[in-house]
Amino acid sequence: MLVNVPTDSDFSIHNLPFGIFSDSNNQTPRVGVAIGDQILDLHVLASAGLFEGCGEFSQNAVKGSLNDFMGYTSKEWRFVRQQISEFLTNDSHAVRLALPRHGLEALVEQSDSTMHLPCKIGDYTDFYASKEHATNVGTMFRGKDNALNPNWKHLPIGYHGRASSVVVSDTPITRPMGQRVLKMGEPPQFGPCMKMDFELEMALLVGKGNKLGDRIDIKDANEYIFGVVLMNDWSARDIQAWEYVPLGPFLGKNFGTTISPWVVTLDALEPFLVDIPTQDPTPLEYLQDSSKSGYDINLTVSIKPETSERYTTLSKSNLKYMYWSLKQQLTHHTVGGCNMNPGDLIGTGTISGPTPDSFGSMLELSWNGSNKICVNDENPEDFRCFLNDYDTIKLSGHCEKNGIRVGFGDCVGQILPAKTQ
Repeated sequence: MLVNVPTDSDFSIHNLPFGIFSDSNNQTPRVGVAIGDQILDLHVLASAGLFEGCGEFSQNAVKGSLNDFMGYTSKEWRFVRQQISEFLTNDSHAVRLALPRHGLEALVEQSDSTMHLPCKIGDYTDFYASKEHATNVGTMFRGKDNALNPNWKHLPIGYHGRASSVVVSDTPITRPMGQRVLKMGEPPQFGPCMKMDFELEMALLVGKGNKLGDRIDIKDANEYIFGVVLMNDWSARDIQAWEYVPLGPFLGKNFGTTISPWVVTLDALEPFLVDIPTQDPTPLEYLQDSSKSGYDINLTVSIKPETSERYTTLSKSNLKYMYWSLKQQLTHHTVGGCNMNPGDLIGTGTISGPTPDSFGSMLELSWNGSNKICVNDENPEDFRCFLNDYDTIKLSGHCEKNGIRVGFGDCVGQILPAKTQ
């Protein structure tokens, strides 16, 4: 093994996620694969001939996005990933032996690197696929007896988001300005969001696309999914509450969405497949899927207030709670003939579990401000109902089974004060 990988690393040989990075010695963004605490520079390996036989990947490895590679077939994705695995594990690999002679260094320290968006996000859709989250929010605003709308159990509910404000982890998020109602019955006022929130989500990145007018069959859906990332769909709850009738979220969502930089493939996640929750009533035929389509991915939300140097855990959830699967979301999105393109982003919606400590937003944790949440283990009197300026939110996720660990790294963002002028 070329790299010594700690057993608790997110980036084991079983993972090999793809991303776009640059470093102090080469500031050109290019394709890399995370392994342990290092990055394997695929441009270096392509120059050494590792990917001969895989179309134009050698040229794409130096590009500043994964879009072209995403547009390949799943067979080609697997070929590249297999070549990387063999390079790392085979001590007598010809390319490994040749690299020192050419003065090429294939490994770069993650600590010396800057991560970029993994691809150009062409379009972004966010679903509302957690029954627990939808029930919690519905109960807050419509009452327990009318928590889920009549259509919710028949189709994955989604809306189109803003692709231009999708950013990579560690990008600051400015508190948005907008209209909000301070007291029921009074006219709205313009000012900074007063109910700033995170949403614990995951998202799939589309691989090869489908033609306009065609639809993706659920049995083929995985062939169109390049991989999965963590996602924080930042939300301005007071702005959203005033604006969302009748067309849904707008300014309450479009100011920033953060994703993690490393794209974990479905092949890496395959050992962690589980059944999704029982769907009752049975979905219509085009959404029916007899295969395992959920994933046992442990998810954690942590907060670091401005006054603290350490993170405090807010919530722990799991993707396996998701009512509608990734395959069902993608299938439903295209059932009317909508065309997908490489790099399109599809969010799951907030991933909440069955208990209060597994809720995926401050809206739920504080029950819309009725409960104060401790955000600092070092100071039990530091409470929040929603997020303050300079709070930093970190999402993390990993799978672990039979000695195999596959993780996503972190998805981090800090809230900056609103620009009032």
